[in-house]
Amino acid sequence: MTKFTFVLGGAASGKSAHAEGLVQASEKAKVYVATAQAFDMEMQAKIDDHIFRRGPGWTTIEAPFDAAARLGGLSADQICLFDCATMWLANQMQDDALPDAEQARLMAAIDGCRAELVVVSNEVGQGIVPENSLARRFREAQGRLNIALAQQADIVVHVVAGLPRVLKAQST
Repeated sequence: MTKFTFVLGGAASGKSAHAEGLVQASEKAKVYVATAQAFDMEMQAKIDDHIFRRGPGWTTIEAPFDAAARLGGLSADQICLFDCATMWLANQMQDDALPDAEQARLMAAIDGCRAELVVVSNEVGQGIVPENSLARRFREAQGRLNIALAQQADIVVHVVAGLPRVLKAQST
């Protein structure tokens, strides 16, 4: 059985819907670790769409900053969708946290997580070089986080235009 699936893709690529489908297919208790914060109406509408699409039967844990602690509290009879690593990292950087230290905490929590885990993240390295320093630092930190997640994952799926493509499959 797969313990850790990493789903990545561009913005609005269908990655969250794909990840939700993976979790919905499980018989385990469903947990959603939410990292987004609604600072405006557009983001609130996006969050509401995700909630509606998931439907009932999920336990939602709000964790815009301390996802590591939340993952550590899950049990083996659960499956968790962590959506998404990109918003989590953005929250860390906006809060002036040290991205490398927070990444290390998150990766340790994923390694120790007893629940089956599906993590969603944005692929940010295929666009243009950002014009400002903060955006470039974020892109670099997100790239490092995605590499670490992909290395640790049993399965890695890249979603483009709603189409999933397996990049890494668990060896048996």
